[in-house]
Order: sequence, then C-alpha cells, then structure tokens
Amino acid sequence: MTSDPVAQMLDFNQKVIEEFRANAGQVTGRFADAPLLLLTTTGAKSGEQRTTPLVHTTDGDDIVIIASYAGNPKHPAWFLNIRANPEVTVELPDETFTTNVVITEGEERRRLFDQQAAQMPNFAEYQAKTTREIPVIVIPRPAS
Repeated sequence: MTSDPVAQMLDFNQKVIEEFRANAGQVTGRFADAPLLLLTTTGAKSGEQRTTPLVHTTDGDDIVIIASYAGNPKHPAWFLNIRANPEVTVELPDETFTTNVVITEGEERRRLFDQQAAQMPNFAEYQAKTTREIPVIVIPRPAS
C-alpha cells in the first residue's frame, strides 16, 4: 500500500466505482447507506474521462453535489474539470445520463449547501475547516 494520500484516494475511489457498477449502485464500507452517484467529467488539462464517486442530495428533480474535498484548501479535481467543461455523465443505481451542470452562486448556493448540510452534517464541518467557499453544483436531469 502506498503512503501517497492522492494515490490512496484514487485506489479507494476505483474500488467504490467497481463495486457500484457490479452491484447496481449498492456499495459496502463507509458509503453503504449514502446516496451515491458516479460523476464522469472531462479532464480540464488532459481531456481524459475521469469518474468520481460522490454523495448527493436532490432538490426537486435536480441532483445536488458539493465540492467539499473534505475541507481541503483547494478544490477537488472533478470540480476544476466541470468548471472547464460542464458536460458530465451521471450514473445512478437506476439510470445513466449526460447533462450540463450548473455551478450555483449567492443565495441559491447557500440554500442548497444548507439543505445538504442539514442531511449530512459533515459538510458544515468541511466548510468550517477551510477559508474557500465550497462550491455547490446542480445536475439537472435532461428533459425526457
């Protein structure tokens, strides 16, 4: 096992992705009871597809994700990717779709952040750990 925290995180994420895909969205471990999705972005620099497991909430039909990076001072790579290219593919247990995300601002960002932090208090803890404003992203479902 490597001591590099980034390599450890990538290895952990890859195992979650494989388990999610093999078991119709069901995973074990710390995300066993969490609402999980797989977000595939296009690398801002590499142009390569990158998939990240993320917890989410909903706001009406929209899906909401938070770029907390556990309160680290920098944004997570997936957020930098969507800022450069907002088209993403989302895998949920029962559906997969491609759409363009929206990075929220102001009151909308605050409302959605507070809504998710009420359901998952660790997000408030992450915000308290960093001076950056943690981004909140809305993933609209495509019109049927």
